[in-house]
Amino acid sequence: MSAKNQPISGNDLARFSGPNTFMRLPSANDLKGLDVAVLGVPMDIGTSWRSGCRFGPKEVRSQSAMIRPYNLATGAAPFDSLQVADIGDLAINTFSLSDSLRIISESYDAILNYDALPLAIGGDHSMTLPILRAIVRRHGPVALVHVDAHADVNDDMFGERETHGTFLRRAYEEGLVKAEKTYQIGLRGSGYLAQDFTEAAQWGFQQFPAHELWHRSLSELGAEIRRDIGDLPVYVTFDIDSLDPAFAPGTGTPEIGGLTSPQALELVRSLKGANIVGGDLVEVSPPYDTTGNTALTGANILYELLCVLPGVVYR
Repeated sequence: MSAKNQPISGNDLARFSGPNTFMRLPSANDLKGLDVAVLGVPMDIGTSWRSGCRFGPKEVRSQSAMIRPYNLATGAAPFDSLQVADIGDLAINTFSLSDSLRIISESYDAILNYDALPLAIGGDHSMTLPILRAIVRRHGPVALVHVDAHADVNDDMFGERETHGTFLRRAYEEGLVKAEKTYQIGLRGSGYLAQDFTEAAQWGFQQFPAHELWHRSLSELGAEIRRDIGDLPVYVTFDIDSLDPAFAPGTGTPEIGGLTSPQALELVRSLKGANIVGGDLVEVSPPYDTTGNTALTGANILYELLCVLPGVVYR
């Protein structure tokens, strides 16, 4: 087995120094030979409440310096078997949401010409729509694990049809996701109408509201979802606001009564063995959490997702 990229050890170079790449992995411009490409999408022009997640990729990368390569809880050693690198940020148009969505989709087309599985750091949730468009051009319609406080199935927001709160309705309408294999976990809060929550269930989406998950381990739920997905290609999109703001206050649209950090770990870990073809961690807004804890949590969720990708070895 050829040598794989490894994160820089904190024993070789202090964690507060070195490259600001994810887990201080090597950066790469050439995707040839990569199994996983970590990238940033520094965009928040699709948000509707608090901005700031354009700074998410930089801060998540910064906090990821704390993470070591071996997963103590699961035994996963992703860097022993997968060639992983950070390919930097997409050059979005900070003055145009529509143009940024085009750039994201075209950039993903280029990434998916290679065999690298993309893991994105957001950025607001509107970015997942153009990502799914590109993913489907490569893999066909996908199952979707959508961890979020919000259903994101509004028809429009201020007349705009492609925003962070409408991305999943567009994805459903365009046939990008398999409705009966779409799992929404952590939904909660208030709405304008009852159909804000019930309409997607009528499409076939499987919804797991946060209040039904309080005080529960999510390992069993995750295992049920994993069995239901089977061998279908699946995309995982994790909005950090799925967590209670006690755990992740640095986000644009916080809702109380959310998931805990341990529940997030249980859920992601239970997806081991699924045919994951891509994923993202979105809506980390560092200005609303100067401790860095939200970004640290997001970085660890991305690491846990990396640990359950196809081909990871376990020690």
